[in-house]
Amino acid sequence: MAEAYIVEAVRTPVGRRNGGLSAVHPADLGAHVLKALMVRSGADPAAVEDVVLGCLDTVGPQAGDIARTCWLAAGLPEEVPGVTVDRQCGSSQQAVHFAAQAVLSGTQDLVVAGGVQNMSMIPIAFATRQAAEPLGLTQGPFAGSQGWRARYGDRPVNQFAGAETIAAKWGISRRDMEEFALRSHRRAVRAIDEGRFERELVPYGDVTTDEGPRRDTGLEKMAGLKPVIDGGSITAACSSQVSDGASAMLLASERAVREHGLTPRARIHHLSVRGEDPIRMLTAPIPATAYALKKAGMTLDDIDLVEINEAFASVVLAWLKETGADPEKVNVNGGAIALGHPLGATGTKLMTTLLHELERTGGRYGLQTMCEGGGQANVTIIERL
Repeated sequence: MAEAYIVEAVRTPVGRRNGGLSAVHPADLGAHVLKALMVRSGADPAAVEDVVLGCLDTVGPQAGDIARTCWLAAGLPEEVPGVTVDRQCGSSQQAVHFAAQAVLSGTQDLVVAGGVQNMSMIPIAFATRQAAEPLGLTQGPFAGSQGWRARYGDRPVNQFAGAETIAAKWGISRRDMEEFALRSHRRAVRAIDEGRFERELVPYGDVTTDEGPRRDTGLEKMAGLKPVIDGGSITAACSSQVSDGASAMLLASERAVREHGLTPRARIHHLSVRGEDPIRMLTAPIPATAYALKKAGMTLDDIDLVEINEAFASVVLAWLKETGADPEKVNVNGGAIALGHPLGATGTKLMTTLLHELERTGGRYGLQTMCEGGGQANVTIIERL
C-alpha cells in the first residue's frame, strides 16, 4: 500500500494583531517558511511537484494565487507550480490532505503543503465585504441565493452566534470557558518557557517566539470583559486571537524518500472531512472525529495527543463532552486562544506542533481537527515514525 510521509514541518512564530509580523507582506511570510522547509529537509526544490497553500481573504497582497507567489518570492525554481486552497479555517489542513492524496495516488512524489495569513493587513471577511458592499448586499456570499434562503431562511451566519449556541446547547458557562482559556494561556507559557516550540519555529527578524500568550491574565481580568453579543457569554478572552503567520510541511512518497535520501518523521495514517449544520457552523469536529475514528478502526484510547483548534472555548469544551476525550491529551501546549489563529496557516501550524510534541513525548498517534466555515471539519491522524 502506498504511503505519504511527513519529512519536515516548520512554522513562523505567530504574531499578534498589529504585532511584529503585521507589516510583513504575506508572500514574504510564506517564502520564509518555504525556504526553511527546503533547507531543513535537504530535498531538492526542483524535485517538488506542487506547492499547495491555504489562505483566506485572497485580496490585495494575498491575491493572485499566493502559493505560487510565496514560492517565487523565496527564490525557488520557477518550474514548480503552486495552488491556493480555501476551506476557511481548515485551509492548510486541507492543503495537507490534497498533498497526501496526490502522493497516495501515485501521481506525485514530493509535495509542499502549508498556509499563510496576515490578518493585520487583511482583516477577516474583508474580501466578502469588499465584494458585497458595492452591490448593496449585507449577508456576504449567501445574500441573494434563493436555494440558500429556501433551505436555511434568513438566519444569520455568524461565528459568534454559533459559539453562543454551542455554549447554550451543551450547558457550558462563561466561567467554564474562562477557566479553559486561562489553561490555554498557562499551557502555552509553559511550552515557551520549556522550549517546546524551538525546533519547529523559524524566527522572522526580531520575532522569535509566539506573541499571543498572556502571562498576566487571570479569571478576574476575563470576568471584566464585555460579551461580544449583548446578553451572551462569549468574550474576546474565550475566542481565538487575530494573528499573522505561516507554516509548511513537506510530504513525500516512498520512492521520493528513497531517491532523495530523505528521512520520514511521520506518516499520514488517516484523512477525512465531514460537514454539519452551517448555521451553527462550529460543531462539525464532533461528527468528523467519530467518522474518522470509525473509518480508521481506532478509538480515542489509541490517540496519544489531540490538536483541536480553539476557535472558541465552547467549541473545544463541547467536543470534549461529546467525545469523552482526556483533556490532558488535548492541546497540551495551549491553543489558538493563547497562541493565535492565523486562519489559512493554522492547519499546518497545528500539525507541525502535533508532530514535534509526539516526538518530544514518544507518542505514536496524533489526531488533529478544527471547525471551519460552512459547518465543516477536517480530521487528520498522523503516526510518528
